[in-house]
Amino acid sequence: MRQKKWSSPILVCVLLTSVASLVVESSLFAADAALKSNVIRSMRKASQVYRDKLAINGGYVYYYSLDLQQRWGEGKAGPDQIWVQPPGTPTVGMAYLSAFQATGDQFYLDAATDAALALVYGQLKSGGWTNSVDFNPRSKLTADYRNGKGRGRNNSTLDDGITQSAILLLIRVDLAHQFHNQQIHQAATIALDALLAAQYPVGAFPQVWTGPVPQIPGKKANFPEYDWRTEGRVKNYWDCYTLNDGLAGYVSSVLMEAYQIYEEDRFRQAVLKLGDFLIQAQLPAPQPAWAQQYSFEMQPIWARKFEPPAVTGGETQDVIQTLMNIYHFSGDRKYLKPIPRALAYLKKSQLPDGQLARYYELKTNRPLYMTRNGKKYSLTYDDSNLPRHYGWKIESQLVSLQREFNTLKSAKKRKPYQSLKPVTISEVKIILKDLDDQSRWISTSTGERLVGQPKFPINSHYISSEVFSRNLELLSSYLESLKTD
Repeated sequence: MRQKKWSSPILVCVLLTSVASLVVESSLFAADAALKSNVIRSMRKASQVYRDKLAINGGYVYYYSLDLQQRWGEGKAGPDQIWVQPPGTPTVGMAYLSAFQATGDQFYLDAATDAALALVYGQLKSGGWTNSVDFNPRSKLTADYRNGKGRGRNNSTLDDGITQSAILLLIRVDLAHQFHNQQIHQAATIALDALLAAQYPVGAFPQVWTGPVPQIPGKKANFPEYDWRTEGRVKNYWDCYTLNDGLAGYVSSVLMEAYQIYEEDRFRQAVLKLGDFLIQAQLPAPQPAWAQQYSFEMQPIWARKFEPPAVTGGETQDVIQTLMNIYHFSGDRKYLKPIPRALAYLKKSQLPDGQLARYYELKTNRPLYMTRNGKKYSLTYDDSNLPRHYGWKIESQLVSLQREFNTLKSAKKRKPYQSLKPVTISEVKIILKDLDDQSRWISTSTGERLVGQPKFPINSHYISSEVFSRNLELLSSYLESLKTD
């Protein structure tokens, strides 16, 4: 068969198009390579500054003045004090680990190890952590450390993700060292043993523990028949079953990761027990949702004087997400069964602006608030004069929760965890541009109250561990994405 001859103009056009495509591809490759190089260089410079100038014995606080003369955690930090509670030491340490995994640079593993060893120093005799660590043995801010260099309380806490975040950093650093760093491996083992010993037979966890919890038989959640406004207070509410401040999600994440790292079935069983508790803790109609804390009779109870027994919007959303995560982990669809009723309840309970109330009155479901006069708090249904130290309304996550549940419900097979949304090149460029000439990410106060802090003056500048960690995580994610392209 005779082959058709290309006419000369067409041949020239094809050749020019091919050359142009090669030039474009080459220039794009060069641009990507330059951006990658800039990311790696900027990450290292910013981290070097953070580690060398801001760390105290390997640990960190929330915020720093630009001259580093003032440091804050939840309140002003002492000169030898670091913070365990996020976004303190564990948050920064895990960002270093992400950078190590993305770059292979030993510097980041060393920095993460320093942060982990700072937590080892502050580990309590009860196996967990309190919100901060003070390295001055004579300071009144120390606690009853396992190393014998502190004094004070031995209260390991799961409030605000404190012990959970410390354990997560330790077990990840333990894995990075292939379990050969004995200090870190021993501390991680002690912490995990203590966490499991703090789980009640029903599967719940307390907010605080000092040792193994009593073996109390489980019950199904129910409404108190007494006048909850004036009766039924539990003095040591922190010993009871707690879901406050995302405890279920935090603890389940730690246990799942511990199972993946150490491959010990006891961690898997603890996850399933926690999931079983969440099923049992769902209150009956007309409020098929969850409370912040429960008595051993499985009834909602008071915590602090501004935390009444009630159905809670935030904890209910956290439990729904946790149940879906446990389904992902276990494949058992029983963990999905409580969710439709809870989602329907929350949708009906949204406030006019689309938010959820932190508290809904038991049985009536009226949004419940507090007023404050000095140290006295009073219950009210009026949201016009709320104390400003506490979040009385919660951002609704119902759209994303419903979407994820619909996907799980319709899927014939269990799917793996969804990966985080990849960082875009434009986001990467903004992060790099925001570095100042000293390789710092500087935050500017808008006058809003920061976590644990009074308002900083408007337009004042400070350094934030949360911002540093988030940016380092995002840049690390960008580098990881290049490995799969």
